[in-house]
Amino acid sequence: MSVTTKTDLRHVMIYQVYVRNYSEEGTFKALQDDLERICDLGTNILYLLPIHPIGEIQRKGKLGSPYSIQDYYKINAELGTLEDFKALIDATHKAGMKIMMDIVFNHTSYDSVLLKEHPEFFYKNHADDFSNRVGDWWDITDLDYTKDAKLWTYLIDNLVYWTQLGVDGFRFDVASFLPLAFLEQAHDAVLEVNPESLWLSESVHGAFLKTFRDQGFEALSECEIYQVFDMAYDYDTHDAFLKYLRKEGPLKAYVDWVMLQEQIYPKNYIKMRNLENHDFGRIAGLLNHDLTLIKQWYAFAFFNKGATMVYAGGEFTDSKHPDLFNKDTIVKTGTNISELIRLCQDIVSDPIFSSGIYTLEKAEDKDVIVGKYTNAEKTMLGVFNVNHESGKVKVNALDGTYSNLITGNNVTIKNGLLLVSEDPIIIEID
Repeated sequence: MSVTTKTDLRHVMIYQVYVRNYSEEGTFKALQDDLERICDLGTNILYLLPIHPIGEIQRKGKLGSPYSIQDYYKINAELGTLEDFKALIDATHKAGMKIMMDIVFNHTSYDSVLLKEHPEFFYKNHADDFSNRVGDWWDITDLDYTKDAKLWTYLIDNLVYWTQLGVDGFRFDVASFLPLAFLEQAHDAVLEVNPESLWLSESVHGAFLKTFRDQGFEALSECEIYQVFDMAYDYDTHDAFLKYLRKEGPLKAYVDWVMLQEQIYPKNYIKMRNLENHDFGRIAGLLNHDLTLIKQWYAFAFFNKGATMVYAGGEFTDSKHPDLFNKDTIVKTGTNISELIRLCQDIVSDPIFSSGIYTLEKAEDKDVIVGKYTNAEKTMLGVFNVNHESGKVKVNALDGTYSNLITGNNVTIKNGLLLVSEDPIIIEID
């Protein structure tokens, strides 16, 4: 784990934005106009998907994938100018938030500046053709970190450039596929400019990691990722989570996976909990727009140990997953759960959520998640009814009547049992 990582990051809320699809205008300026609303949600970090020019060769869709990058130093003109981006950085800081960029150092587009100027930096397949190591990513070609050390210098200089411009952190696309030595060197260089720079890893699913390694390629496990990154995606639990939502697997498998993280990662590990993102989405769609269950899962995402990310549109319970390769503006006309998000973020700002002893379990005979944070002063108890269950569950907490911090309603514990509700429950027990 990065020695600079602070457990206070478990209080952080990240708001993920794909600028092109965030508004009809699809520009930095339009996003800037909405910063007050985004901040009012409880957002600490504004995270932008890649903002660079998009490749035209073998382009996916009409507008292409933002992860097929032509030039790491340029801004996609569709989004605005460099001055517009600087203005967004300044406005984000003035609103009290930080800004994070998406970094794509595994590959570029086939018409990238880097490929034209430095073809020696790139991977070639057995036919000696520029290619990628993942077959369905046919719009990009991979970098090869083993060929020329100048590639490392070029990419590290790029990170320093954006940091000096005011960017507060980076989310690394498929970080598992990048060499650990490079990441360590890059991290040190960035911290010299901004000691508070936050690094988020998109470490890949375990099965994907194994397949990649089985093909003879190097790839970093989650444990290795934590040697550099402050925070990592929750993809180690993701398969079990999706299987439960699709009624293909038990809730206990997911809960057990979350608890396993307490054993296999460093003590100060930070997981970035998210119900949806630009690759996997929307929770409202997965739950057939069942508002009761949507609220239960959102409350649990915040309660669960780690930082939380909201994908733009999630606060409006948007069930349509936006197209990554075409203009597809997010929907903001659904049921607005901004108040729930704001309230949950406020609740988890309590220090116990970053330093308390965390336990999580599935109720014995119901699909209900019961979680606790404890320290010498108090307990925070969370009960999340993710399957419209009824009846009582065992919570092993002091008997008494308490106020649900989510709804304000009274909640009674008697003989260690609590009556579940259609509302998520978080109570404080002194």
